[in-house]
Amino acid sequence: MQDKMFYKTLWKIRRYADDLAFERGESYKESEVEGNLLLNEGITVLQNLLTGGGGTAFNNANSYIGVGDSATAAAASQDGLQAATNKAYVAMEATYPQIAGQTTTWRAVFGSAVGNFDWNEFTVANGNSDAAGNLNRKVSGQGTKAAGQTWTVDVAITWS
Repeated sequence: MQDKMFYKTLWKIRRYADDLAFERGESYKESEVEGNLLLNEGITVLQNLLTGGGGTAFNNANSYIGVGDSATAAAASQDGLQAATNKAYVAMEATYPQIAGQTTTWRAVFGSAVGNFDWNEFTVANGNSDAAGNLNRKVSGQGTKAAGQTWTVDVAITWS
């Protein structure tokens, strides 16, 4: 008999033409992308938190969603985003992350002056850089965010 832990990840990217469209909730495009790879460093943080070994929680005060322009394939040994320069980490929206049943959802809003480059990779981190504990990494080309646009990212992980 074998014990297994399963998880399912859903990334939602919403694109708004400008700040006013964001305030009105009028997105011009939404996409959903399934899956990701848990990074070894993120697994270690979870293990330490689970066993009382310390560490930085993935809570509202510490959690960030990062995006970058690298299309390098995800590997468990990576530390954060792989982009050399075009990357940004944005803090959580108020009340996030949220837990409903077995699902944890993080949300960040990339305002008009943040993350204006190709969006090819994503992560949830417990700090605002690659030096933080990055839980996961997803590679998926989502287009180019232009100056003046606001894009949001939701990451929902269901554990079972």
